[in-house]
Amino acid sequence: MTRPAGIDDPGVDWAGARVLVRADLNAPIDDGRVTDDARISASVPTLEHLLAAGAGVAVCSHLGRPKGQRKEEFSLAPCAARLGELMGRRVELLPDCVGEEVAARAAALAPGELVMLENLRFHPGEEANDPAFADLLATGYTHYVNDAFGAAHRAHASTEGVARRLPARAGMLLSREVEVLEGLLRNPRSPFVAVLGGSKVSDKLPLIKSLLERCDRVLVGGAMCFTFLAAQGEPVGASLHEGPEGQAMASELMELAVRLNCALQLPVDVLVADRFAADAALEVVPTDDIADGWMGVDIGPRTAASYREAIAAAGTVFWNGPMGAFEIEPFADGTRAVAEAMAASSAETVAGGGDSGAAVAQFGLVSEFTHVSTGGGAALEMLEGRTLPGVAALPQL
Repeated sequence: MTRPAGIDDPGVDWAGARVLVRADLNAPIDDGRVTDDARISASVPTLEHLLAAGAGVAVCSHLGRPKGQRKEEFSLAPCAARLGELMGRRVELLPDCVGEEVAARAAALAPGELVMLENLRFHPGEEANDPAFADLLATGYTHYVNDAFGAAHRAHASTEGVARRLPARAGMLLSREVEVLEGLLRNPRSPFVAVLGGSKVSDKLPLIKSLLERCDRVLVGGAMCFTFLAAQGEPVGASLHEGPEGQAMASELMELAVRLNCALQLPVDVLVADRFAADAALEVVPTDDIADGWMGVDIGPRTAASYREAIAAAGTVFWNGPMGAFEIEPFADGTRAVAEAMAASSAETVAGGGDSGAAVAQFGLVSEFTHVSTGGGAALEMLEGRTLPGVAALPQL
């Protein structure tokens, strides 16, 4: 994949342009207020760049899963309010994303003016990438900018359809995401170490295969490590793990790692609990000594120390998936150890995936990473070597 043309590349005079910007404002909301504004904040540089260049801008996004119906609990009003706070200006929320009133407002956008459209997914044509809906969405604008990397793996009307109807560019966030992730695929600085957690081997089979082909070492944690251990005949007690099919995949991956000369490293000790609760009884045990009725909830201290050493010696580190149930404080040490080791490393450090990004933010270490991806599914699909429809629809340099 070549680099998509960006908003600061030559060829577009933004002065007087009326620009539809697809952002990813899909933020958690509680009682009418945004509780995590990371994605909204990430959209600000592109919007400010276009406004400063003299464009009028309408920003659009999805929020949640309203399934093609207008549901007020999925209104973007809280996102418009938070974007306004971040940018120090009022952001008017239009009543819809298509229709005569919205089209007239788009056609009348003045230089430096910023509005927000209502939730794209209030219309079934958005996720269906319906051509008629894409036509309506493009009405009134002179240009389109995609800055929604988190939705770039979906061929929706706002990510793929409109890009083929208007002069299109990549926003600053999307450009940065593609640049960093392409770098991991094409020319990572050696040694290249991947840290993988999460629940299921089967969910990440293509990703793991892709990383085994490129990495010098893959460090495994999270619940998926218990599927690998079970595949080796180790007792895993009540730990979350997959059955025979998942274990067969794990065995295949271990054999592939040997053939590719990639060190696939599993935990040597784990933290186990007698139940999944913050006040559970806890023990640290070797991975071959997990008792019946006990569940693994985090990597152990010896494993964490070994993973820290591997990260410290790396030239590039990619991390996807927590090492344990970090949202419960007694189970967070392994995930914290990885995050702190990456923050302290001189390597290029990239966190991809929702839970990894949430962990980095929880530990206050975002600024210490080279890059924390805003797109979980999109980042993983890109690292699997798949083409992202929202990126492929943009002009390529």
